[in-house]
Parts: sequence; C-alpha cells; structure tokens
Amino acid sequence: MHVDLTLHAETKGHDTPAPRPRPQRGPWLQIVTQILQLAGPRAEFLRHSERPWSSATFAGARHTVALTFQGNEAIEAGEQFIEALADHEFVIPGHLVADAALRGSDHVNGAPPRLSVEIEILLLDDI
Repeated sequence: MHVDLTLHAETKGHDTPAPRPRPQRGPWLQIVTQILQLAGPRAEFLRHSERPWSSATFAGARHTVALTFQGNEAIEAGEQFIEALADHEFVIPGHLVADAALRGSDHVNGAPPRLSVEIEILLLDDI
C-alpha cells in the first residue's frame, strides 16, 4: 500500500507546491559535538537520548550521552574527561546548561580494557 503524504498548495492556476516547513533541530547535536570535543579523539560515541524536563519556573530537557574509551591510553583520556566535565562551560545558543554530571561508569578489564561512561546534561531554555 502506498500513501502519498506530499503537501500540495491550494493555488489558483499554479502547479507549484507550497514549500515544506523545515524540521526544527533541537540543541542535541551541539551538545554531542561539544561533549566529543571535551572527551577527545579517543572517545567513541555510543548513544544519545533526550527527555523533557520542567520545574515550576524552568523548562528544558535532560540529555544523556554514552561514550566508551578502549585501551589504556583512551581510559586515561576518559578519566580526564570525567574530571573536566563538571567545570566545563558549554555554549548552546538559546539554552543554559544547568548541570553536567556523570551518571555512571563501567571499567572492564579485558583485551583491550574499556571504560564506558554515561553523562547527563540538564539543558534549560533561556527565555
């Protein structure tokens, strides 16, 4: 079954369709980019998730990002990332980073050893 979901313009004598509205991108890409820059080239991105957050006076979202660091040198870089996270100044236009924290970490001794981290960013809408 094929369903045509194309938007068509109501035009008088014209066959030009109305322009499609551009989807709005949230700030997630900027957050992930800045986290990866802070984590360094040895970090491997695993996943990102986002869920709405609000209080009586603020609205925003909680962003969870998971990274892994494989190998001894990468693990060292991961530990430096964890230390730097709390004091890092994120710059997300139109938003304020209220909190950046480590939610959990997992060290695995193996071949190669691995450090996996999950961090959470509380991002508030700046109105």
